[in-house]
Amino acid sequence: MFGWYQKVSQREQRTFWACFAGWALDAMDGQLYAVAIPTLIGIWGLTTGEAGILSTVALISSACGGWLAGLLSDRYGRVRVLQATILWFSFFTLLSGLTNSYEQLLVVRTLQGFGFGGEWAAGAVLMGEVIQAKYRGKAVGLVQGGWSVGYGAAVLLYSIIFSFVPAAVGWRVLFFIGVLPAFLVFAVRRYVEEPDVYIATRKAIEAGAAPARARELFSTQQLKTTVLASLLATGVLGGNYTILTWLPTYLKLTRGLSVSNTGIYLFINICGSFLGYMVSSNLSDKFGRRPTFVVFAMLSTITVLAYMYLPLESFSLMALGAVLGFSQSGCLGGMGAFFTELSPSRIRGTAQGFKYNVGRGIGGLCPALAGLLSTQLGLGEAIAILAAGAYAMVVIVTVGLPETRGKELQVYS
Repeated sequence: MFGWYQKVSQREQRTFWACFAGWALDAMDGQLYAVAIPTLIGIWGLTTGEAGILSTVALISSACGGWLAGLLSDRYGRVRVLQATILWFSFFTLLSGLTNSYEQLLVVRTLQGFGFGGEWAAGAVLMGEVIQAKYRGKAVGLVQGGWSVGYGAAVLLYSIIFSFVPAAVGWRVLFFIGVLPAFLVFAVRRYVEEPDVYIATRKAIEAGAAPARARELFSTQQLKTTVLASLLATGVLGGNYTILTWLPTYLKLTRGLSVSNTGIYLFINICGSFLGYMVSSNLSDKFGRRPTFVVFAMLSTITVLAYMYLPLESFSLMALGAVLGFSQSGCLGGMGAFFTELSPSRIRGTAQGFKYNVGRGIGGLCPALAGLLSTQLGLGEAIAILAAGAYAMVVIVTVGLPETRGKELQVYS
């Protein structure tokens, strides 16, 4: 599963670790909010609908930030944009800890989202272009596995801080710690280089080749792929965001778990999530991107329905939580490599940023819809309906997309 790492160059290894760390720290800052939701509901008297909106506005703004970062990465470089986005989301995570009302946090979360979306857009295309084609699925999938590491760090920080610091102060401490990713920029600046295929493509444009235009995404040749890939991202991310946002609250408020037990259940879920990234990324290199999406989306649908509807006891709930994390992250494992391979080199950042972040923006509505729906049906049923519906979409749209496993990236394609 990890043997490929010894077969790649030092440049590829350095890029891998920079992107992995960036994705992990992005996840940590993003999930600090998820673990703080129960506290904010108690302290500020938020409704679940308001809490869901706070999550959704960050996801929608991250969709805008991701597309913008993709555009900028085609023009100014993947590495520069990666550095800027890390600084951006770190600053606004810190600022979140200084807010004193729902309205203030709503504004800060909206601004914070631009950095979250931009970091993935720049980092995923950077890793996808640097790594060798035969290892692309494994490498990019493992980079996305950094999300589980970052989520785990957020849960660990939550468990430690809330065990020793009053909740009224603890949530602020969590967000203050979120400034730490900013220091990653120094390593990226020193050790990470632009991909050769990007440099060669820019030289071709500077020598007189036609520059990239975002409207090409809607040309006759690209429209079908643009629409279906965007719907694929909508389904994968809609289901994923619904579970990631509401699972801590479901365990604490609906299941009545303590802070420490909530942390343990989430840790088991995160371990399954990390394994899901590893397995799916390897399967996508071995059997193809499309069958991997279908298998994991079907497993996710079955698992989330069982988790929310079956009368599970403590151990069964914990065990199924690992399967839930495995399946939902398995859907994401091959996405970065797949979108890199679907996109022409001259507009790869723009195309990848657009497709993924349309999905992020539309899928980002799911947490808010789940929060609003929970007032009528209950939180568990709302999560099940939104997530299962999203994963069903993944199965349907995957049929219309091409298989890209092992595709070599061409200069100015």
